[in-house]
This record gives sequence, structure tokens and C-alpha cells, in this order.
Amino acid sequence: MSSSPKVEAVAAQILTAFEAGTVPSACAQIFIRHKNSADCPSAKWSWRNQLTAALAGHYDARGFRQWQQVGRNVKKGEHAFYILGPFMVKDRDAEPQEESALRLVGFTAIPVFGYIQTEGEPLPGHEEEEAFIDSLPLVGVARAWNLTVATFNAEGGTRLGSYRSGKSIALGVENLSTWTHELVHAADDRRGTLTRSPGQDLGNEVVAEFGGAILLEALGYSVESDRGGAYRYIQSYAKEAKRDVLSVCTQLLDRACGAVSLILTAAEQLQQDEAA
Repeated sequence: MSSSPKVEAVAAQILTAFEAGTVPSACAQIFIRHKNSADCPSAKWSWRNQLTAALAGHYDARGFRQWQQVGRNVKKGEHAFYILGPFMVKDRDAEPQEESALRLVGFTAIPVFGYIQTEGEPLPGHEEEEAFIDSLPLVGVARAWNLTVATFNAEGGTRLGSYRSGKSIALGVENLSTWTHELVHAADDRRGTLTRSPGQDLGNEVVAEFGGAILLEALGYSVESDRGGAYRYIQSYAKEAKRDVLSVCTQLLDRACGAVSLILTAAEQLQQDEAA
């Protein structure tokens, strides 16, 4: 799919700003916090375990018996996903008078289930997350592509968001720039241009960040597009590859615009279907 003239024009404006150095400071990251976190065991998990749950489509996940304790039961036929828990053994070298005689020797897989995999008494707080996700621009496109969207606590972690190929998007911050970054990853994937490689790939990340900024600018979210944050993010990857921001963005311009155009075309089709 070729990109639209509007998308290309917005991309050109961003490139001009990058070249001129007229980009504002990066926006502050607003971490997602749930009001009912005190009553949600998974809110106390490590950010990595919370990210695992979010990529499985859940923000509230618990063990089988934990759900029973709050009046809910796992639905028949549902399959658990797994988080990692510490595996402790008695420390033979510990002094007898030491209160803690346990030491960590590794991790064990713990089966858990998400809220939507259970039924029973409703729990407060879930409407809050649903309302936030429903408010995301173009979330209908993600759902039309059969992607689940969930949130996690990103504080203390190394990721603010993540995309699981063909499955889900996980968000750890409220910033729309992170949301569109992951949505562009999904579009890049659907176009068959996402690079399959371990770790984070320069091309993938530049397309997602540059494309996310283009998408938000095209939608009229000039502040939320966070040009300063986009420039800094791309610069960090370009520096590692010994490239400059402008050259790497120019090289990936068509790919980024193509991903954005795919999203906007899908959104337009959804509107037409609703009108019909």
C-alpha cells in the first residue's frame, strides 16, 4: 500500500524539524497506575511479570485459588499463562540464629489466569482500565486486527510498551506516543516489513517511533506526538549504529509512511462499516 499525500507531507514537516533542530523537550512519561492496585495481587509483581500478563491481554491476573478467594472461578476450558516466581531453599551455610535461612536458587513457573478468563463476582477497578483503553485513538483498528490491549506498571522496568506479533499490545504509560509506537509496529508487521530478529532492531524502532509521531500529527495531536521524545529515541538507536537521525529517517521514510497509511485506511474502513 502506498502512502497518502497527507501522510507524506506530515512526515516531511517532521524531518524538516529534525534537520533544523527545532524540536521541543521530550514530554514527561506518565506511568499508568490503577486505583485498585492495593486489592490486585498482580500490581505487586515485578514489571517483567506484569508485562507478561499484559502481553497475554490482562492487567489483573491471579492464581486459581486467588480468584476463588474473591468470589470468581476460572471458566471451563481456559488455559493458564505463566509468570516467574522465586525458588527458595534452606541455606545450609546460614547461622542458626539468623532469622532468614533461605536463599534464592532460581525461578519457577507459576500458572495464573486473567480476569476475563474468570466469572463470578464483579471486581472494582476494571472499568477504569477499560475506559482508558477505549479512549485510545484508533484502538478500533487494533481490535479489528485481533490485537488485545492491556496495561502494566512500567516503573522500574526497561520498557514503556511492547508489541507481541499478531497478538497484543501492552502499555505501561499513558502517553499516546507510546501507544502509536506499538500500533505502528503492528502495522509494519501486517505489511510484512517488520524485521524478525532477536532484540530491538534499528529499522523496526525507527519506523515505529517516526511513524507514531507522523500518525499523531496527522490526527491533530501535535503535542502528544512528542517530536522531542521521538528525536531523542531515534537518536539513541542511530548513535549506536553510528548513523545520524536524518539519514536513517529518510531511508525508512516510505516504510514508516506505509505503516501509517495502513492504519488510517483501516480506520476509515471501520467508519464506513459503522455508517453502513
